[in-house]
Amino acid sequence: MSDGAALAGPDGALRCPWALSTPDYVTYHDEEWGRPVHGDDALFERLSLEAFQSGLSWITILRRREGFRAAFAGFEIAKVATFTDADADRLLTDTGIIRNRAKIDATLANARVLADWSPGELDDLIWSHAPAPGPAPATLGDVPAVTPESTALSKALKKRGLRFVGPTTAYALMQACGLVNDHLGSCVARDAP
Repeated sequence: MSDGAALAGPDGALRCPWALSTPDYVTYHDEEWGRPVHGDDALFERLSLEAFQSGLSWITILRRREGFRAAFAGFEIAKVATFTDADADRLLTDTGIIRNRAKIDATLANARVLADWSPGELDDLIWSHAPAPGPAPATLGDVPAVTPESTALSKALKKRGLRFVGPTTAYALMQACGLVNDHLGSCVARDAP
């Protein structure tokens, strides 16, 4: 059992221990998590998936990501904003996603709010909350679940009418989209491009 320090992966390289439980996690960790994400639609997707993850394991969402993309029109804000009550009912029967009414409703409501924003406004708002780089965490115990920046981002998103964007969800978004680099200091992906 790990003490939260980096562990050797299947190739012998050290990685964040959470990434080693499945090959899907190794790929996500090495190629995506913590890398900068820009673009309103791309950030809407990540924000929506983080909201769906609330209360669940991330692997549950990761393995259904293509199903989510198909169900939610590739997370194109303009398209999802046009979804109707009939679409919401259809989504509740879609076995390719997590069928949670509150999360589906929040995703559709968020798209409607974001459809009225200027291009790049979501990207600018999210990235304006990126903190200055800090020291690399040595163990998972050094990685917070909430920060002052994620709390401020959550408040800013909620003030603008977005739902399911609490401080923990906001921090998970910040980690996943590269606003913070929470790869452990000895992790092979820490300084990856």
